[in-house]
Amino acid sequence: MSDISLTSSAHYGLAEPRDFIALMKPRVMSLVIFTAIVGLVAAPTNINPVLALVSVFAIALGAGASGALNMWFDADIDAKMRRTQLRPVPAGRVRGRTALAFGLIMAVIAVVLLGAAANYAAALLLAFTIFFYAVIYTMVLKRSTPHNIVIGGAAGAFPPMIGWVAATGSVDINAAILFGIIFLWTPPHFWALALYKAGDYEKAGVPMLPVVAGPKPTRMQIFLYSIALSIMALAPVYTGLGGVLYAVVATLLSLAFIGLAWRVLRSRAGEGGQSAANGGADLYEVRKGDKAARDLFGFSIIYLFALNAALLAEHGLGLYIPVALGGFS
Repeated sequence: MSDISLTSSAHYGLAEPRDFIALMKPRVMSLVIFTAIVGLVAAPTNINPVLALVSVFAIALGAGASGALNMWFDADIDAKMRRTQLRPVPAGRVRGRTALAFGLIMAVIAVVLLGAAANYAAALLLAFTIFFYAVIYTMVLKRSTPHNIVIGGAAGAFPPMIGWVAATGSVDINAAILFGIIFLWTPPHFWALALYKAGDYEKAGVPMLPVVAGPKPTRMQIFLYSIALSIMALAPVYTGLGGVLYAVVATLLSLAFIGLAWRVLRSRAGEGGQSAANGGADLYEVRKGDKAARDLFGFSIIYLFALNAALLAEHGLGLYIPVALGGFS
């Protein structure tokens, strides 16, 4: 970690608004916003629409704060990876200490705002999520263990639970299931990417599973986690959170997910030095042997979006039809 002597051509004072937007990782933030809305809407209670909007805004700010703090601390390794070297801090458009201050200020605003708009339980959970991502994952796990994504994935899994707590003030089994789906989705999603970007991670000294254990064990872990994810994805049907629409979407897409994970398992993704050559900035830039991993990575994004969209449609648009499952319906 450094304030940036990372690039020989750092030109401070040229930061634009879009650089501060980039610090907040808008693509990640969009997923956080979407899943938080799902948790808030699916919760078995009504919340004032204005307070709901403010709560979602606060959660989004919290996600942005986490992203800025991550970019501050990871500036050194981001500068070594082609996929991340154009981020504002390693590119020299924003000073490291500016990113740090930006992240800390947003974090405080986000937590206070959520506490005022919703409740203190949601605010405390948001504060813990920011801490978990910025400190536990970024500063500790990411550089020390190949299980960084497994444990660190909790940070990305909290937003729907935060939305749920913002609406209800408490956690129940369905909030835990929403957390569990994203928690189990994260390893196969990121390990599929890591299989064909392993050269990038190795160059930066990040001990991602394909770098430490090799591609074959990684492919097996992807397949096993995909099975566990598919089981968790169907849990809302049995608790009554998900209705007929969700059951159909979750079943069909989970079968497809397992099928793609099986292709990865049977492939040679990450082998033969192919991944080392694929350090480009494009997330989908692969060589022929890595296409199975690339396909799973791309589909995993659609998968998570579709599951949450089905829940949002059922609970937000009145499309919920219960599935007859005895005592669980």
